[in-house]
Amino acid sequence: MGLTGTFEQFTDELAGKLKIARQTGMSQKEIVDRAADIGDWLAREVVPKSPEQRLLKELWEVSDQKEQQAIASAVVKMVQKRSPAVH
Repeated sequence: MGLTGTFEQFTDELAGKLKIARQTGMSQKEIVDRAADIGDWLAREVVPKSPEQRLLKELWEVSDQKEQQAIASAVVKMVQKRSPAVH
C-alpha cells in the first residue's frame, strides 16, 4: 500500500486492494478486520506523510479496539463510496 503521496493516491490504491479482496470472495467483515490489522501496523510502524494520515494515526492511537474497528469500517466504506467499482 502506498505510504507516500497524496491522500487521494492512498485511497485509490486502497480501492484497488478492496476490489481484489471482493473478487477473491472476502466478506465485508473480513475486509474490515484486515483493515484494522493494517491500521495497527500503520500506527506502530509508519511515519505519516500527509495531514490526513497524521489525523488517522492520532485517532487510531486514542481509540480503543471497538473504536478502531469503527474507524477501519468507516475508511473502507469511504473508499467504497468514492470507487463504486469496489462493491
